[in-house]
Amino acid sequence: MVDTWGKNQGRLDMRIKRELSAGLVIDIQERLFPYMDQKEQVLRKCRILLEGFKVLGVPIVITEQYPKGLGPTVEEVSKLTGPDSKIEKTAFSCCDEPAVLQTAVMQESKTVIVCGIEAHVCVMQTVVDLIAAGYEAVVVEDCISSRNPKDLRVAVERMRAEGAVITTCESILFELARVSGTDEFKAISRLVK
Repeated sequence: MVDTWGKNQGRLDMRIKRELSAGLVIDIQERLFPYMDQKEQVLRKCRILLEGFKVLGVPIVITEQYPKGLGPTVEEVSKLTGPDSKIEKTAFSCCDEPAVLQTAVMQESKTVIVCGIEAHVCVMQTVVDLIAAGYEAVVVEDCISSRNPKDLRVAVERMRAEGAVITTCESILFELARVSGTDEFKAISRLVK
């Protein structure tokens, strides 16, 4: 078998593969989400992403930052995942909550595809820590947000500089699908229209 991982965890095979991937939804919660910039568009893209993950069989982990204070995951996101996929945390980085990295989903993945809020706090810290832990972190830029657009922009720059792959919802779903003409491709095509 050819080793597809190169120096510094950089991949020689640059394609993102669904069988090696997991989705991580960070803190899209009822009391925080209404304050996000472009919240309607972000929520629409997150729903498309999660529905696409279901079609493609990509497992999902959801985190909730102090749900007693920030409320549960918004209903539009929560209904697309099972209750077993949710993990409460108080640390900003999901990697600082041992239950996240110990899930079977994360243990069996090399690539973590990230969406959520806030981009400059929990998302950015998680992505930096995922990379340090040896994962390939993929940030779906149109599925993350912050209250302030400048914070979002700077967070994306930082994550890219740290080695994260930055992509969009439609791009990652078609990359995971890989080929046209299948039932999965048709389902993804309907989702992104």
